[in-house]
Amino acid sequence: MTDRLALITGASSGLGAAAARRLAREPGLHVVLVARRAERLEQLAASLLGPATTLALDLLDEDAPARVRAHLDEHHGGRLNLLVNNAGVGGRGTFADTGHAMVRRTMALNFDAQVRLVEALLPLLRASSPSAIVNVASTAGRIGRPGVGAYSASKAAFSVWSDSLRAEEHPHGVHVGIVMPGFIPTEGFPQRELAAKRRTRWMLGTPEQAAEAIAQVGLERRAERYVPRFYGAVGALRTVAPGLVRRVLASKRADVLTTTTRRG
Repeated sequence: MTDRLALITGASSGLGAAAARRLAREPGLHVVLVARRAERLEQLAASLLGPATTLALDLLDEDAPARVRAHLDEHHGGRLNLLVNNAGVGGRGTFADTGHAMVRRTMALNFDAQVRLVEALLPLLRASSPSAIVNVASTAGRIGRPGVGAYSASKAAFSVWSDSLRAEEHPHGVHVGIVMPGFIPTEGFPQRELAAKRRTRWMLGTPEQAAEAIAQVGLERRAERYVPRFYGAVGALRTVAPGLVRRVLASKRADVLTTTTRRG
């Protein structure tokens, strides 16, 4: 039996797959890969350096949290040392065009599904303490850019809820940390617009950077990591110079930032 167990949602591609490859290099760490695409999960598991198992399901299914809990109970003795909540969906469009339907769609997976999964697995994390939860949010949760308000709202809710959960679970030995990616090219969100232009290419991070941040937050019990690190200035700028941020977002200079968003 391996010493520790990590479960990663949204593991079939993008940041989740990168996190799986990074965590699988840790000695004595078994990874459980969760996503909808069974074939992709099996291919990834077979390529990892360390032991891995897979569970194909849709986190939006009503019984998804119970199925994840049952899998851990049946196959891993009810252990869980690290939960990486990475599954999510992007979305763009003004509220006038997309309405509540877009808000409902993004909140369902980016917030509600994550909360339901934590509720189901928190007893295992407490029993396995010291343990950790890594919630993959977004810098979009710090500043609401035009055209991605629903996505930003879901990530803002996830971030603030994570802060509260951190304080609540600290006495129980469960660390809760946040990873805040900026623009990162992945299969679902290639960020072609930003990558095509020299003046915006510097804004891009990599899945490997995000995976390292996930490892640091989860294994080293860091509170929060931005990816790339310079995105940490985004949240600070919104606090110290809100007027400037509002003017920039209202100007044409913000147009490039409304064309894409990250799956996370």
